[in-house]
Parts: sequence; structure tokens; C-alpha cells
Amino acid sequence: MNSSRTKELWHVPELIPAAKPIIGDEERAAVDRVLRSGMVAQGPEVAAFEEEFGAQLAGGRTAVAVNSGTAGLHLGLLAAGIGSGDEVIVPSFTFAATGNSVALTGATPVFADIELDTFTLDPAAVEAAITPRTKAIMPVHLYGHPARMRELRAVADRHALVIFEDAAQAHGAQLDGAQVGTFGRFAMFSLYPTKNMTSGEGGMVVVEDQAMARAVRLLRNQGMERQYANEVIGFNARMTDIHAAIGRAQLTKLSGWTAQRQANAARLDRELRGVQTPVVADGATHVYHQYTIRVENDRDGFSRALREEHGIGNGVYYPIPNHRLESLAPFAPGLDLPNTEAAAATVLSIPVHPSLTDGDLDRIIEAVNAVAKAGA
Repeated sequence: MNSSRTKELWHVPELIPAAKPIIGDEERAAVDRVLRSGMVAQGPEVAAFEEEFGAQLAGGRTAVAVNSGTAGLHLGLLAAGIGSGDEVIVPSFTFAATGNSVALTGATPVFADIELDTFTLDPAAVEAAITPRTKAIMPVHLYGHPARMRELRAVADRHALVIFEDAAQAHGAQLDGAQVGTFGRFAMFSLYPTKNMTSGEGGMVVVEDQAMARAVRLLRNQGMERQYANEVIGFNARMTDIHAAIGRAQLTKLSGWTAQRQANAARLDRELRGVQTPVVADGATHVYHQYTIRVENDRDGFSRALREEHGIGNGVYYPIPNHRLESLAPFAPGLDLPNTEAAAATVLSIPVHPSLTDGDLDRIIEAVNAVAKAGA
């Protein structure tokens, strides 16, 4: 992949990062407040964060904070009764945590193909993957775009299956005016530093009923609600008050950041040439955790040219589908997922985060268009 720009590395502009966590004075003040209180483990900050998160991002559902998104998926599945002998249908085109969490319960992740326009589960492929052992469908709202929940709900209803949601990348995304996280028995939101909002590290499990909420709370805290009164075998998956305080500060800024991501994405949609820009389905509100284009010819060369010649950070999410990973391939011998393979070979995520300036967007657009033209 060549471009019209010089390849002399000393002429490359300063790198525009693909992602950039925003930590400001409010987050620092929140941490200081907790440290001065002397209550740094799970406590009142966590409780307040849970209440605020559920009210703002989950239609008032109950939210339970944990120490990572992966822990949230794992505990949610266990609380829902998923275990040995069960199958849960998941996409292969996602981060490995989705399939890992199913496998960690003793159940089997069953990988289904995606639709290439939104990169989310294809309802027809899901229905074809159902067996007598299937208990649930767990779509991923990938890159911040909602999965096809109307159609997936219809499939689940026809086969008496449960819906779970991996909303790790989809804080504030909506479908037909309903927030993601309100379609399934539970949903998980990640609070990793590069997500649309962060708690430094952590996750949030959003549940539809109090029995489920209590089960997740038990599992995150060694199986107990009262000290030393252990009711079930559990984990230490608690969130600290330090992390919750950061998350609370971030939550107040999320709507503004989301609007900026959407404005940045709209400009990229208008001005990029020679690549496939993201599709937004009817009724969907995309929150652009990633702005993911498709490059049909020499994606990896395109990626190198952006970074090395133009100083534009970018990433491939995800180059190896889950069903071909050494860790998860044993669950999917001989599986053919053509849309998943096509996505893995062509996707490229470029900066869309709210820290971008107009000048940054100018550079990104100029660089993508130049590299696309040079490779035509």
C-alpha cells in the first residue's frame, strides 16, 4: 500500500490516537473525596453509581457493579442458571470475553454468523444454530450499534429461549427508542478505560428483576450479603468506591461525549471516499464506540499507511474470529461463518472519540482519502 505522502518517518505528524480516555478534574476530585473518607472498598459510592447508572442508561432497571465487564458476563450467566450441558448462541466476531464467559460457566458457546452491514448477529443464522440444548441467545451490540433485537426476540420467543445482552461497547445506544440493556434478562456494560465512559476498570450488570439482582450480588461477594453468612459459592468481583467515584463523574459527561462522537461520525460519513463507512440500521441510535470502515483490498497495508505515513492511529477489531482462536476453536470444529471471516479481513477502526479537534478530523479525512486513492 502506497500513498502520495512521503514515507520518511521524520515527516510523519504527531499520532492521533485511535482511542483516548478523558480524565478531568471532576474524576480527580472524586477519587480524592473517597480517599479522604477512608472508605475505599465497596460502599456508598458503588451504591450511588449503581442507582445513577440504572436510571440513566438502563430504563430504571437494577444495576449491579462488578470489577470488570468479563466478570459481569460470567456472573450474569451463572445467576441466570446457565451451566454444564447448556448452549448459548453468540457471535464469533467480537472480543473473546463473550465466548469465554459462556465457557467459564461450563456451558458451550455456539457461534453464529453476523450481518456485514451492522456487524451484529444475523437472526437467520441464530435460528439455524438452535439445538435441543440451546438455552439462550447473547447478541453483542458491537462498536456501539444495537443488534437486531426485534428479530432476535422473535426467534427467542419461537423457541422459548432467553435473551442476554453484551452491551460492553454500547452505553446509551438505542433501538426504536428503547435503550440497549432493556431487551434481555440481563445486560453487561464494560467500564474499561477505552470505552465510551470508564470507571478505570469495571463493569455493570443490568437486570430485569430483583431475584436476579440478588443472585449477582451474592456471586460478586463470596456468596454472601451479610458478612460470614455465605449462601452460595461466589467470587470476589466487587467494584471499589474509588472506581465507582470515577464512574459517577464520567456518567455526568457521557451524553455530551456521545453527541460529539455522533457529530464526528457524521462528518466522516460525509467526507470519506473509497471505503465503506458504517451503516446505521433503521430505528437504531449508534453511539460510535468505534467508527469502523471496511477496506476491501489490503486492509493491513491501509492500516500501516495511515499510521506510519500520516500519523493516524487505528485498530483492527477483531482480526481473528472467536471460532478460530486456539482457546475457543474446540467448540466449533469445521464451522464456516463467511460474513464473520469477511469482516475480520476488512474492518478498520479509525479515531472518532470526543477529544478530536476539527483539525484532527481534517487530517483523518485527508489521510483516509489519500490512502484509499493511492490503493485504487
